[in-house]
Amino acid sequence: MIMRRIVLNVLLASLGVLPSLVFAQDKLTFKEAVKIGLDKNLILNQEKNNTITSTVNKTSSLLQLTPGVNIEGNAGRNDGNSFNQQQGQVVNGVLDFMGVNINATMPLFNGLNNINAYRQAANQNEAQIQLVKRTNQDVIRDVANQFLVCLLDQQLLNIQQKNVETQRQQYDQIKEQVAAGSRAEIDLYNQEYQVKNAELLALRASNTLKNDKIILAQTIQLDPTVPFELAEPEWDINRSDEEMATLEELYSMALERRGDLASARYTQKSSEFGYRASKGTYFPNVFLFAQYGSQYNYIHPTPEFTATNRRFDKQFFEDNVQLTYGVSFTIPLFTGLQTRSTAVLNKMAYENSKLETENTQIIVKSDVLRAYQNYQDAKANFEATSAQLRAAEISYNLEKERYALGISDIVALTLATQNYTRAKSDFASSKYTLMFQRILIDYASGTLKFEDIP
Repeated sequence: MIMRRIVLNVLLASLGVLPSLVFAQDKLTFKEAVKIGLDKNLILNQEKNNTITSTVNKTSSLLQLTPGVNIEGNAGRNDGNSFNQQQGQVVNGVLDFMGVNINATMPLFNGLNNINAYRQAANQNEAQIQLVKRTNQDVIRDVANQFLVCLLDQQLLNIQQKNVETQRQQYDQIKEQVAAGSRAEIDLYNQEYQVKNAELLALRASNTLKNDKIILAQTIQLDPTVPFELAEPEWDINRSDEEMATLEELYSMALERRGDLASARYTQKSSEFGYRASKGTYFPNVFLFAQYGSQYNYIHPTPEFTATNRRFDKQFFEDNVQLTYGVSFTIPLFTGLQTRSTAVLNKMAYENSKLETENTQIIVKSDVLRAYQNYQDAKANFEATSAQLRAAEISYNLEKERYALGISDIVALTLATQNYTRAKSDFASSKYTLMFQRILIDYASGTLKFEDIP
């Protein structure tokens, strides 16, 4: 539904029609944003295309183990001396000829080069599949991060707008009290400053939201000129942690499921088989070969020579049919160290891939530990800001009553209002941070999937 509305927005914008009413009913949900991002992300689509290439390469490498068959033919004219099998003599004149052969070759032994090359291609294909899986999770993480940033911006803008309303109401009350002589005029000037300051903060929050929504639109490949609103995710922020895996379980899960680590392991295997394939070039190559074909020729008669040309079917299908088969071999003696150079290069690639796998394994464990610790910190921060918000709200309400009764001054009321506004902002920030940290737990452990998004 949201996709159709986005397309409609783009069409309306291209026609010069303001599309702001198209999103009047529907808002862009988090899952819809992720879906759009997965469909349109440039890097993810490129990696999917690379998967098709690696799959074709794998199939091609497999078929290299089977016989190679081709048909070759020729046709032409020879003017001059030529030996003619039909005549059994050298003929000086014009000779038309044609021939067709079917050739087949089958590798018997080449140092297991083809087998190792297939294994290399198969592991490259698996590595690419795992890379696509991890890139898919990268997109979900990036969209989630930017989406929650925009949600926080919306919440902070809403808080600042409510603060503007509150400050204006207090300004109106103080203005009436100053007119009645119950308040000093300085309080009115102080409150006017608070109103203008609140309006400035609201303007900054609005600009921040606009800029971050442009980045979100770019992240999910939407037209940034088309306005859209974000729907608040209906996630249970207070859910129990009983279903949360322990740190050791997360380690095991990540080492088993992380796509980047799996891709590094398959790349290491691929490099190993590539090294083995290059060593196979040290050995002799042995092939079976077979050739089946025939030919036809026609000698143009001359005053000095009368040719005896047999019919095409007699020559091509009977007399000139030929079957050749046997075994061929090649023994490498000296190749200018090209074989050794290739083997060394592939060996170093294999050694580097092992180092890359070890490094990726350390990165995976570090990601899990960091995500787990950040989640615990985010949970503690959320609980602290919840308590802070309750205390700030009570303090603000009491100070507001004290000021109304004339037993407090404008400075204390202003401070209580600022503390309450800051507490609401801190609570909103901790709430969305906790949401994102739960996504990062799944991302770090390699279990993040589109289907699991609520």
